[in-house]
Amino acid sequence: MTQQLTRLLDFEKEKEQNMLLVFQQAQQHVNQQRQKLQSLEQYRVDYLRGISQSGKEGVKASHYQQHLSFVGKLDKACEQQMNAIAQAKLAADQRKSLWLKQQQRVKAVEMLLDKIAQAAQLKANKQEQALFDEFATQKFFRAQKGLFN
Repeated sequence: MTQQLTRLLDFEKEKEQNMLLVFQQAQQHVNQQRQKLQSLEQYRVDYLRGISQSGKEGVKASHYQQHLSFVGKLDKACEQQMNAIAQAKLAADQRKSLWLKQQQRVKAVEMLLDKIAQAAQLKANKQEQALFDEFATQKFFRAQKGLFN
């Protein structure tokens, strides 16, 4: 039984490592999505500075309208990126939850193996004590027999 549990423990540990890897990849994806948002936001700020600068030099109304339209598209892209981050975060949280549950399974099997090992050690200790008691009893009876002879 112990051999089967040891194999099960190895299997569960491997599953845990795989789930940890999947969780870490999901976290990396979240970070990448956040970086994309930061890049979009920085581009938007830089673009607005450019519009402001060109506005000081004078710009036609049609060009100004095109600039504003493009800023609106950047805003929409930022909003979509925020949604992508939220979904990536949700996926990462789910993968973390699965990984933590798998950790609990590994700990449960480890605890079971520890209990079995403790029980086996206790049994061995009792057998050893019984053997020592038997030797002590035989020694006592031999000594008693020697006194009566």
